[in-house]
Amino acid sequence: MTRKFSISFLTHATLLPPDQAVMARKIGYDAIGVRLAPSVPGGIFAPLIKDKAMLAETLRRLDDTGIPVFDIEMIRLKPEFNVADWKPFLETAAALRAKAILVACDDPDEPRLIANFAALCAAALPCGLTCDLEFMPFSEVKDARTAVRIVSEAGQPNGRILPDSLHIARSGTTLDDLRAIPREMLGYGQICDGPGEMPATMEEMIFIARCARLQPGEGGIDLPPIFAALPADLPISVEVPHDVRLAQVGQEEWARRCLATSKASIAKSDALRAL
Repeated sequence: MTRKFSISFLTHATLLPPDQAVMARKIGYDAIGVRLAPSVPGGIFAPLIKDKAMLAETLRRLDDTGIPVFDIEMIRLKPEFNVADWKPFLETAAALRAKAILVACDDPDEPRLIANFAALCAAALPCGLTCDLEFMPFSEVKDARTAVRIVSEAGQPNGRILPDSLHIARSGTTLDDLRAIPREMLGYGQICDGPGEMPATMEEMIFIARCARLQPGEGGIDLPPIFAALPADLPISVEVPHDVRLAQVGQEEWARRCLATSKASIAKSDALRAL
């Protein structure tokens, strides 16, 4: 069994997709993640939906390097969500031959949220895309149990759940909760580390998640049991944004360190699973 490792957009957010592919191939990643829409107003993203020249260059580099796009970020399900507005996003994701869309939920009305998630899944299915719902304690889907309920109620064949080690540790999600996620609902997982202590405020929690995660093995999250509770063949997205350290060591060195520490941590989880 060969475990696949993709580099998340946030780990090297200032690189454009063509350069992402080249760097990923050089370092040894198996795939890349691309952000087509900002996660917050004014946030950074790759303008591939409108910039057709950059899209063509990205496709050329993907072909030249043999590095595929794994996941596309991100669609936020808000109260005003209208799936028709996301047609260009889905078409561009399909052109990139991506596998998964990262989905976040900001709608407190759960019935409407479920209906919108189902509609998104239905629109993404003809594009060959799964919709991977990421539970986060600062979203409206705060833990794995809630995510399972929403994906189950949506009842779509391409509905998935995205476990992120930082959010697992912060959300009260247990190892039993992870083991209870049906295998068909898991498309990939995200790995990083973080401070062992719980952030004092929601603002601090969000800042760490977006700007100051730690490399696997250097923080206080017990990662091996988490990934031992997940399927042994689950692809891994390496998501370790750290604005200060990225600026200190540079894109390539940071990406190299994050891959090495991620592989070491996953090896420990595989050994633990084998006991």
